[in-house]
Amino acid sequence: MPHFLAKANSQPRWLFPFVVTFVACLCVLPLARLVGAGISSILSGKALALVLEPSVWSAAVNTLTTSFFGMIAAVAIGGLFALALTLADVRGKWLLSFLFMLPTMIPPQVQALAWVGMSGPSSPLLKALGIAPAMGSPQPLYSVGGIALLYGVQHAPLVYLSLRAGLLALPRDGIEAAKLAGASPFRVLKDIILPLSLPGIIAGAAIAFVSGVGNFGIPAILGLPAQIYTLPTLIYSRLASFGGNTFGDIAVLSAMIGLMAVAGLQIQERALRGRDYRVIGLSGASATFRLGRWRPALEAFLWLLLFVMLIAPMAALVSASLVPAYGVVLSLKTASFSAYEEILFRQTVTRTAFGNSIFLAGTTALGLLVIGVLAGYTLTRGKSRWTGLLAAMIEIPYALPGIVISVAFVLVFAAPLPFLGVTIYGTIWIILAAYFASFLAVGLKPVVSALRQLDPALEEAARLSGAGFYRRLFDIIVPLIAPAAGASVILVFLISCNELTVSALLWSAGTQTLGVAIYNLDDSGSYDLASALSVLVVLMVVVLMLLLELMAARLPKGVVPWRN
Repeated sequence: MPHFLAKANSQPRWLFPFVVTFVACLCVLPLARLVGAGISSILSGKALALVLEPSVWSAAVNTLTTSFFGMIAAVAIGGLFALALTLADVRGKWLLSFLFMLPTMIPPQVQALAWVGMSGPSSPLLKALGIAPAMGSPQPLYSVGGIALLYGVQHAPLVYLSLRAGLLALPRDGIEAAKLAGASPFRVLKDIILPLSLPGIIAGAAIAFVSGVGNFGIPAILGLPAQIYTLPTLIYSRLASFGGNTFGDIAVLSAMIGLMAVAGLQIQERALRGRDYRVIGLSGASATFRLGRWRPALEAFLWLLLFVMLIAPMAALVSASLVPAYGVVLSLKTASFSAYEEILFRQTVTRTAFGNSIFLAGTTALGLLVIGVLAGYTLTRGKSRWTGLLAAMIEIPYALPGIVISVAFVLVFAAPLPFLGVTIYGTIWIILAAYFASFLAVGLKPVVSALRQLDPALEEAARLSGAGFYRRLFDIIVPLIAPAAGASVILVFLISCNELTVSALLWSAGTQTLGVAIYNLDDSGSYDLASALSVLVVLMVVVLMLLLELMAARLPKGVVPWRN
């Protein structure tokens, strides 16, 4: 008997069909509609004409180039931090790890704005220090190299997380044996640690590449002023200049992004195929190297990297928010909080954006908490042969670039809903639906981790005592997974509140999010207002990360990524 037809005191009949229906409507249907639109464009011959356009070729080359070199930078930076903070006896590991994770938690458009404020002839920070380039000098970040550099900074923490997981599983006794045999630290690193860590390095590189392919915020801030397009920004510009075959064009362009992302993941799989990386022996972070007199030098280098990656750009962002106009020298006479007063009390658009983002993030976080508990219970306790497929369908929207998801939802909801005759296109509800699909995997992970750690005997004893599903759910399961559920809410709120890529194509007048508001303010020349709003967003990110840190001791391993 299928598990969803089991007796009521085991699992209710509606549970599995409910989860499957939710995933099918929000995860499968939009992507199927996107595939259908792409096939239709191919059969009509319009796809070939689009692909042959020079602008599309240029955007595709820019996408691959920036993503590849961004991946190289991310592997170099993330790999160094992973090796240093996992295997070396550096001091202040928690703070270094916490600060290093901040760039990937900060919205990409905020990161780009901060770096623009840190460089170039109009930088308020460089002007205040008296080291700004001469007026008229080009902004070096408005280039393919600038976009790739910021991809590296933004995605280096993803490589760090991937490689660190492998380093923590290294055989401690094997490393100690090599050291006792007289092998130098460099020899141990080259012959033992790096070969065994290759899966983590390759996986991190693939994640960084795919994240670069779908990134919208950084190329929008750095590329569009210099007329440098990537595929995500080309989709945005095509949708802005709406035409007769716009939906078909953006479907084909989204398919190109999806193919690049899939190709990157396939290269990762091929690189690891046929190799055995299993290790035998005790594992753990205690397999560390004592650096001796080299420790201060390594610590200084790590802090210098953090200063360039995070501290200096954030200082530049704060400086830009305190001057009346971009390019004005920051001093005690020119410093003003008028930009903060403007966005908080006078600008209707920014107040609306705050309200929309908090509503969307809160509703997404709480809604996915309920769905996540039900879906997590189905995935961990269910015995259906379709459980694996269901888990894959949940993961796919999160794995795909956000711009692809937003295009899929545009195609599905541009027309009125069947039978109802109403459309949610152009409303805040289409953004909410896209958030549900995009972040379901994020909210599900901590819940599934906690459910897998629960002893089934507790629930089984309650079931044999006559407790029904709802009684077991509210009296046993929910209290025991409450810390993980709280972490799920904070993680989803944190990601969705600062999101830009998904909402960039879905917003309309009155439904702007914080990410969209920051981009629009910068695009209209209000750099001081965009900087002030960005500073507030960064403060919110830090507060939410500190809340996660306070909960860390009660959470399953891996939920708080910067914890050692």
